[in-house]
Amino acid sequence: MKHIFSLLLILSSLFSADLKWLHDYDEAIKQAKEQNKEVYLFIGADECRWCDRFKEMTLSKDEVILRLEEEYILLYMSRDRHNIPKKFEVQGVPRHYFLTNKGEIIHEDRGSREPDGFFALLEEVELKN
Repeated sequence: MKHIFSLLLILSSLFSADLKWLHDYDEAIKQAKEQNKEVYLFIGADECRWCDRFKEMTLSKDEVILRLEEEYILLYMSRDRHNIPKKFEVQGVPRHYFLTNKGEIIHEDRGSREPDGFFALLEEVELKN
């Protein structure tokens, strides 16, 4: 029984969707222009329980992953490791920025959200466009 459970766990991790994040601002803007998409910038920290909670609770859900990958170029930057442009606030993470493909801020927000709350945030962003 233990082996079956282990096998199921391994298989589920192999087939689960994962977001493919860029970590370079300039590259994200370049790809956004090429693909005619906007950019979702998620700023976190290496040790941030609210960031981890948001990743586990929301960013791991298939419906969230599908929507984000369809509509945005995804950029994750850790305030501890990445060169974040000065126009973005890095205190009070997690932070969420939605950008045009020219790097202009459409909307900014912060905090950990459950999937329904995150979808509401995405709808709010769409209304601003």
